[in-house]
Amino acid sequence: MDDPNPDRQPAHQPSENGDGKVEVDLTWGVKIPMRDGVQLNATLYRPKSSPPNPAIFTMTPYIADSYHPRAWYFARQSYPFLLVDCRGRGNSGGDFEPFMVDEQDGHDVVEWLAVQPWCDGQVAMWGGSYAGFNQWMALKAAPPHLSTIVPAAAAHGAVDFPFMRNIFYAYEMQWQTLVSGVTGNANLFEEWPFWIDKFRQLYLEGRPFKELDQVVGNTSTSFQSWIEHPQPDEYWDQISLSRAEYDRIQIPILTITGHYDDDQPGAMHFYNQHMQSASPARDRHYLIIGPWDHDGTRTPSTEFGGLKFDEASLVDMNKLHKEWYDWTMKDGPRPEFLKQRVAYYVTGAEEWKYADTLDELSNHTLKLFLNSKDGIANDVFHSGILQGEPPGDSLPDRYIYNPLDLRPEELEREHIEDYLTDQRSHLNLFGNGLVYHSQPFEEPVEISGYARLVAWIALDVPDTDFQLILSEILPDGRHIELSYDLLRARYRSSPRYAELVTPGEINRYEFKFATFFSRQIAKYSRLRLLIRCPNSIYLQKNYNSGGVVSEESGVDARAAHVSLYHDDQHPSYLELPVVK
Repeated sequence: MDDPNPDRQPAHQPSENGDGKVEVDLTWGVKIPMRDGVQLNATLYRPKSSPPNPAIFTMTPYIADSYHPRAWYFARQSYPFLLVDCRGRGNSGGDFEPFMVDEQDGHDVVEWLAVQPWCDGQVAMWGGSYAGFNQWMALKAAPPHLSTIVPAAAAHGAVDFPFMRNIFYAYEMQWQTLVSGVTGNANLFEEWPFWIDKFRQLYLEGRPFKELDQVVGNTSTSFQSWIEHPQPDEYWDQISLSRAEYDRIQIPILTITGHYDDDQPGAMHFYNQHMQSASPARDRHYLIIGPWDHDGTRTPSTEFGGLKFDEASLVDMNKLHKEWYDWTMKDGPRPEFLKQRVAYYVTGAEEWKYADTLDELSNHTLKLFLNSKDGIANDVFHSGILQGEPPGDSLPDRYIYNPLDLRPEELEREHIEDYLTDQRSHLNLFGNGLVYHSQPFEEPVEISGYARLVAWIALDVPDTDFQLILSEILPDGRHIELSYDLLRARYRSSPRYAELVTPGEINRYEFKFATFFSRQIAKYSRLRLLIRCPNSIYLQKNYNSGGVVSEESGVDARAAHVSLYHDDQHPSYLELPVVK
């Protein structure tokens, strides 16, 4: 969850659909009663002199006024639109507990809206990030009058926020401060030098992750409650849909995410879980994956992190939403853009492609085995190999991760702008990591889907963390990140159950890369696979002792000697979904 207000500076001005000239009436300070007596505050934008119509609402912790442009647009298209402050935020009553009360509040807002004289009984939702998540929570509650949801960049608790693969982000404290109290805190949220300084302080002083809220100076949040639950468990299950809840879904859904969306793992988890259910509405669940970052899922741009995409990548999201609402609630035609149930953009080829399911995207698996010469694969100039044949007998590749080595922080400080755009051009492992390159591709190749790595690894410590980055290396040396993954070794078998490593034992690790990508790899480009242990101010640090990671500090640090095997008994390989 990134920018709380992606409407602030639209990169692509939305067009007006229909006559776009409907006059708007405003009702300020609407009070919506919840079942426990708390009242949520809302601003109602309503088409003037209009018969009852389907109503749309968004429920946000970022203060309702931040979404004024969207509400104004839809009201001018004859849809009453309600901007609702989440419980405990803005002028709403109650206390804000992130994620935990959106299910019942979403249900109650839907049912209140359905009986208003200007609503025809049909209610839809709009929004992204947190307001994408709480659309799913409202659906979890199954309010009878919810007609459709359109979640964009939907975060999913314990999937991509506040941790991914059981590794917490330092950013979660920044986000929790954004939504602390009742007022908007966007200026403090965007004071990046402050946050970087505080993350760096925790890192350089070797303090336990659980002290981050003290370092920041805000102990009023849910931070301590969250770090007490470092794995998916009953606490996080409260804000997930069960299989039975997916099975009973009856309404059409439009999911929107992007290749570079921080919450893509969450959005895709919701989507994939629904696709695996027995829900009769699966064939009415549409998916769009564009070449966008988090904010771009609502306001697309042709540029991200130094990359530029064709104008074809732009989608008029307001127009698409209106067409979707018209189709699902007013018997209008299906939006022309939605040619099939899955729309995905192929970067490099710069075109949209379509399928009915994600399984149909690729028709071939490219399997590349890891190998090296004499067990040396420790930097870009002495890298290992990604090859088409099993390597046979070969020496393992080795590296050392020392949590007390602070040199990576110096590199991050020098390249902070690269961090903020997430497109780093540097690569210095300081001995902590392995690099593998493929041979140059003789022809352009489309890779669309999820990459997978199987690796046989031995440690001499009971736990550590792994970070994977897959990139395309262009013929001129530039690199384009394709996908990434994280994994805490103790959760190698299941994210729900910890199993410490037996030192010296060779274990099989399976990494299903966290993010979907679709790219046409250019002729003469190579693939680069980077494997390392993360040592960054932006991630919870694992000091490798095998204890409670949030309580570990520098005094607990143990250097991890990592050995990656690739031989007859331990074939390590990368699998890629290829389109031929």
